[in-house]
Amino acid sequence: MEMWFSELHTTNVKLSMRIEKQLFSGVSDCQRIDVLVSDEFGKFLALDGEILFSEKDEFIYDEMVTHVPMAVHPDVKSVLIIGGGDGGVAKEFTQYKSIERIDVVEPDEMLVDVCKEYFPELTVGFEDERVHVYIQDGLRFLRSKTAEYDLIINDATDPFGYTEGLFTKEFYGSCFKALKDDGIMVYQHGSPFYQEDKTECVKMHRKAYKSFPVSRVFQAHIPTCSSGYWLFGFASKKYHPLNDFKADRWNSLNIKTRYYTTNLHRGAFMLPRYVEDMLEEEEK
Repeated sequence: MEMWFSELHTTNVKLSMRIEKQLFSGVSDCQRIDVLVSDEFGKFLALDGEILFSEKDEFIYDEMVTHVPMAVHPDVKSVLIIGGGDGGVAKEFTQYKSIERIDVVEPDEMLVDVCKEYFPELTVGFEDERVHVYIQDGLRFLRSKTAEYDLIINDATDPFGYTEGLFTKEFYGSCFKALKDDGIMVYQHGSPFYQEDKTECVKMHRKAYKSFPVSRVFQAHIPTCSSGYWLFGFASKKYHPLNDFKADRWNSLNIKTRYYTTNLHRGAFMLPRYVEDMLEEEEK
């Protein structure tokens, strides 16, 4: 008998994939967690029935939220990752020898434990002595921080449920306060393609645009994300993602990637017309 996993992207659209087997299913204090094996995407992790990442495409997301700001900011020493319990983003940052501190704030301890067991290739980054994992609510953690971080990555899942507080006006203001004078925040911006996703997408841009002097949006193709098209936000106190982008400096570091390149960096900020119109309308 065939087994299939289906995720609703909208009330009218769903992504389905054939499943070989289920490795784990459990309910934490925050959410339901499932680890399954598919024919096409390998192992993947789902939270409350929605795919968080798969073996086949997780590198795209992790590389884009890491290397885009690292190719812009000239001297990152301290990084805060909010969410990130799977370890993928932390792993990418450990490639940079110049970074001295990487704090990961994840509220769901079960998620961290499950990823350590089933995705050790990602959580290996937690073994780096510069990485410190805090099992805590991200917004509560931020409230006590002032000018501590060069870079903040909001790696939270969606603006609903237990992570809803990480998409509020207070959250963006707290990030601004926690960043140093030239700090950068990068956050997952969602998909703009379906109307059901577009509403939250523009809300996020509105809050970041009002909170930071520099606010831009970039893109990536991630097959298991809604519509396969995903946006990220780049919010900065000082640096512009293109005007202050130093391709030669980043290339000299010889960082290993599978998706990100400095050529792609520039192209990622060249958005389709319908996305530009959506963002510009919100800025007005």
